[in-house]
Amino acid sequence: MLAVGAAPLGPKEGQEMRRPLIAANWKMYKTIQEGVQFIESLKPLVGEARDRDILVCPPFTAIQAGAAAARGSGILIGGQNMYFEKEGAFTGEVSSAMLLDAGATFVVLGHSERRHVFGEKDDLIKKKVHAALAHGLKPILCVGELLEEREAGKAESVVRRQVSEALGSLTKDQVGQLVIAYEPVWAIGTGKTATPKDADQMHGFIRGVLEDLFDHEIADRMVIQYGGSVKPENVDALMSEPNIDGALVGGASLKVEGFSRIVNFKR
Repeated sequence: MLAVGAAPLGPKEGQEMRRPLIAANWKMYKTIQEGVQFIESLKPLVGEARDRDILVCPPFTAIQAGAAAARGSGILIGGQNMYFEKEGAFTGEVSSAMLLDAGATFVVLGHSERRHVFGEKDDLIKKKVHAALAHGLKPILCVGELLEEREAGKAESVVRRQVSEALGSLTKDQVGQLVIAYEPVWAIGTGKTATPKDADQMHGFIRGVLEDLFDHEIADRMVIQYGGSVKPENVDALMSEPNIDGALVGGASLKVEGFSRIVNFKR
């Protein structure tokens, strides 16, 4: 169980204003050809899902071809990371302008693997969020606690810090352009997942943090995804919770049949 005590913020009608977002994060998988084949296969399987947004985040090499394959289908394309500078001597990095030029409209920032494998800190993630917004990309800000932080009862304080550091200096208009993804690090790629009720409690807690930082309207309108071993078998229960507005899907997004079932969730 997550060490969270906050009740979900906002009535059910708040959820009706929030359009669900189901996102595939392919990480370091799929060549250009494999990515295009996936999107071509996905299109007919999700063609009736018009009340939700569908996002695919390929490796950088496959963004342009993926965007071309998705054109006209309603499937959105995003990047998995970016650097905050517009350009410069930053070997191996890509900028917001490069992502936009390749066809991306979203970018995932602060993913737990960027934080804990590549050592990205809150101040760097904040700069990336600001840069993405300044150049017209929609950030998905990832937040979440490690297993040891959860077991020590620090889940709420860790998530509050991550949200506050990244978003605290934004305007209301800016923060209205982004998405938050709650991903408990202990549940990513492990097969473990928070129960739907526990996940919803943390989503409600995040809404409370947003209300403290901004106001109730911002908190109630924020799309907050759940990420952490989302799969066809648990997506319906997760998406039935009032504060869970979508999913950031890793391993289960690599097979078109499984991901299409997640996109076509039923409440």
